[in-house]
Amino acid sequence: MKTSIAIYPGSFDPVTNGHLDLIERGEKMFDLLIVAVLRNTEKAPLFSVPERVEMLREVTRQWSGVEVEVFDGLLVDYARKRHAGVILRGIRAISDYEYELQMALMNRKLEPRLETVFMLPGETYSYLSSKLVREIAQLGGPLQGLVPPVVEDRLRAKILRSVRKNLSNVRRQNALRGSGQTGATKRRKRATD
Repeated sequence: MKTSIAIYPGSFDPVTNGHLDLIERGEKMFDLLIVAVLRNTEKAPLFSVPERVEMLREVTRQWSGVEVEVFDGLLVDYARKRHAGVILRGIRAISDYEYELQMALMNRKLEPRLETVFMLPGETYSYLSSKLVREIAQLGGPLQGLVPPVVEDRLRAKILRSVRKNLSNVRRQNALRGSGQTGATKRRKRATD
């Protein structure tokens, strides 16, 4: 039975099959499920907000009851703006529960009509997190079954660009060392010219 509008907030950096498991199941429970990507200026994400939104839209387009949006600020303010009555959250372990319970209680304090629904991921995804996926990708490990293929492709491309950039920087520094000029020496030389 479907009821109301729910928001599934998160950073989704990147979206995993665990996220999609909750989205698919949540979409069956609510008239509208808004997957809300948090714009957090305090974190240094792997993917930009527009990249995450694009990936999410691509992997959720099969569900007509799912929208992908961006929000910042307080989640309760965003929920009011979207007339949502439910926050959907996934819980993988006891440590997740302690944090999520604290957040749910604070959200209820700030907006008493807002309920939080906790969902457990399918057993296949109970260990899965975006952080682990990023680490596995950075170390060249297999991502099959952890993220959708389009996300795997983008992860690999993003990491390859990062490795190439770092390699280019190392080569540049080595070339400067070989010529006897470090960045500081080069700046001093320019200052005296």
